[in-house]
Amino acid sequence: MHRDHVDHHDAPVRHTHGESRRALRIGLGGPVGSGKTATVAALCRVLREEFSLAVVTNDIYTTEDAEFLLRNAVLPPERITAVETGCCPHTAIRDDISANLEAVEELEAALGPLDLILVESGGDNLTATFSRGLVDHQIFVIDVSGGDKIPRKGGPGISTSDLLVVNKTDLAPLVGADLDVMARDARAQRGELPTVFCALTAPDGVAPIARWVRERLAERRTTG
Repeated sequence: MHRDHVDHHDAPVRHTHGESRRALRIGLGGPVGSGKTATVAALCRVLREEFSLAVVTNDIYTTEDAEFLLRNAVLPPERITAVETGCCPHTAIRDDISANLEAVEELEAALGPLDLILVESGGDNLTATFSRGLVDHQIFVIDVSGGDKIPRKGGPGISTSDLLVVNKTDLAPLVGADLDVMARDARAQRGELPTVFCALTAPDGVAPIARWVRERLAERRTTG
């Protein structure tokens, strides 16, 4: 069901926690083309020197996202594994999570104690959510290319995700999107849940997302 790249003999493993402690799991969902894989790649680049991490990607019939991460060498190959869902992406992250759970558990068994595992969903619609049996926190990525109406359309991905990312803000003038309107509508949909605006192509564009991830990791260390 999933194709992995496990050769852990050369894997650098930092034993930052006890052997019995599992990694923090963060899921990333969002529509096709919103920038999920780019977000994963950027997070890997900025966090890999601080934490021991790995990635599980999901595609329906290919391993395209994992291959992108491998080509860009964001992590050693043994830390990236791919799940071919063979069905709608939300099914494998919410309804039947067995393939993803297997992939996560095999990474932890092969690599030793990990701090963080990023689970990227295949591209889906605004209803996509992760099972809490699979991930601890959920990030939902949208972008401005569809116009500023996207946040007010709502849906569980926008209204209930732990972090909403509005990506490609640099394109807003080109597509006539009003970022203030998007921020207002996101607040109306999400209440106190956080939203960040970014352009991942900009230098340090992933910084607000990486900061949020670091905070979740710090919370986990504090609460045990």
